Amino acid sequence: MTAPHPPSSPSGRRRRVGILLFDGVKTLDFVGPAEVFLEANQRIDSYELVFVSASGEDVITSMGLRVAVQGAAADAGTFDTVVIPGSETPIKAFTQDVLDAVELMASRTRRMTSICSGAFALAATGLLDGLAVTTHWKFAPTLAASFPKVQVQPDAIFVRSGMIYTSAGVAAGMDLALALVEEDHGAEVARSVAQLLLVYMQRSGGQSQFSASLRATPPRTAVARAVADYIAADPSRPVSLHDLARHANVSTRHLTRVVREELGMSPLEYVNSIRLELATGYLESGSSVAQAGSHTGYRTPVAFRRAFVARLGITPSEYQRRFQTTGTAS
Repeated sequence: MTAPHPPSSPSGRRRRVGILLFDGVKTLDFVGPAEVFLEANQRIDSYELVFVSASGEDVITSMGLRVAVQGAAADAGTFDTVVIPGSETPIKAFTQDVLDAVELMASRTRRMTSICSGAFALAATGLLDGLAVTTHWKFAPTLAASFPKVQVQPDAIFVRSGMIYTSAGVAAGMDLALALVEEDHGAEVARSVAQLLLVYMQRSGGQSQFSASLRATPPRTAVARAVADYIAADPSRPVSLHDLARHANVSTRHLTRVVREELGMSPLEYVNSIRLELATGYLESGSSVAQAGSHTGYRTPVAFRRAFVARLGITPSEYQRRFQTTGTAS
């Protein structure tokens, strides 16, 4: 499959944004970006949204909503930008007729984008071969395993590879749409859209700050479980590789090999991931940053902050502000 090539957008004409819908599409994946483009029209009348399906028939979203489209992808002409939203069941939702529509629209657009698991549709047509891409963290391992030619970056909010853009799930589709508006019309227009929609221009950190799966990996083998149990019993005590090996009743070499083979990290890196998982629980339950760090074995707040930022991309205090409460409680 060849990359998108640019039908020209004559000066003074609106940019056509084609959004491909299909049965099982996740509603926010297409509504969020669409709202960004529509809000941009309040500042600069630049975007024409065109909703299509493979057949031209209405679709039923993952919420059970019937959504009308404006026609079939084959009859919709050329676009400046194409948006492929995702589904909770991408393997089932991206039927051959949908993939054919994706391939056709890619050949008729300047810029191709996917939201969340929409990356599966792009990958299935070969559009992502050899490219760096992202998707929602929960789909990232399956995408990487299903399409080994694709370079999956599971922690990215969105990734640009040439004129193909992929994003993580739901709200990340709005992040990507804002970036496209900025690319088209500059930061001032994009900033005003973000202010009107009450969203960040650019979020700090990556998907790690939202992803439970990117915390400590559940152990399967007896050796790894022994490490996890040892840390959980008293996460504040100092731990060395020899301490862990002695507790698991194995050599340090055997411990290192087993943990690395199972979890893809060293035993001490695994200890750090367990401690950070426990620390997020303390933060979410109301402990101070100093208390959370002390309770989980970090000797100083500085060491705790450094480890937290390296793993999650935000500071412990920022994590607590974002995830302890919505701020609506009286």
